[in-house]
Amino acid sequence: MRLVNVSYSYRRRAPTVLRGVEMALAPGDVAEVVGANGAGKSTLLRLMAGLARPTAGTISGRPAVVGFAPDRFPAEQPFTVTAYLTHQARIRRARFEPWIDRLGMAPLMNERLRDLSKGSAHKVGLVQALMAEPGLLVLDEPFAGLDADTRAELPAIVTEVAGRGGMVVVSDHQGGLRGLPSVRRWAVLDGEVKESTASPPPVTAAPPADVVVTVPADEVPAFMARMRGDGYQARELDRA
Repeated sequence: MRLVNVSYSYRRRAPTVLRGVEMALAPGDVAEVVGANGAGKSTLLRLMAGLARPTAGTISGRPAVVGFAPDRFPAEQPFTVTAYLTHQARIRRARFEPWIDRLGMAPLMNERLRDLSKGSAHKVGLVQALMAEPGLLVLDEPFAGLDADTRAELPAIVTEVAGRGGMVVVSDHQGGLRGLPSVRRWAVLDGEVKESTASPPPVTAAPPADVVVTVPADEVPAFMARMRGDGYQARELDRA
């Protein structure tokens, strides 16, 4: 897959978000896209996935099957998780069931999308991106909000996609794939994209913080289950 002199702006006469982008990906490549917030990483990923068209330049060699998981899954839809994934599976002629146990989604299947936490909704986005065995897998901040078990599983999933000849492009502030060998690193800065050969900075975990949240008593069990499902250490305070 090749991007040649690709530029993009959101509308005519608007500032150029990306300009003169030159990139090439081969089967089996895993690429990490880095850059500051607002630098254009998500725009670059949408261009690569075919969800936006370049203002100038060309993108060629995109695989026929593309899986895209956005940084925020559009959960405001009138479906349960099962109904949504069943619909997507029909469209893509694929099966979502193998991913349910692997991503720990069994407790979520009868939940409505709009009731999901961010991390749980993100799992739904990952399943719809993975179910059709994409030749190009594009993940925008895939580790954000995930529980610890799913975060640990994601590098293995990426390795499997690359191992069967798929290309994987990931925008990731958390550096969750930096332990994988031969990850290519592209930096987005001032509208330009450059491949970096420098070693990435070490990823350090943010220190924990205590947060008190007040919810109606009858919603406590469901709320606690969602928080724990997303990997948070949640406990109910003594109300005595």
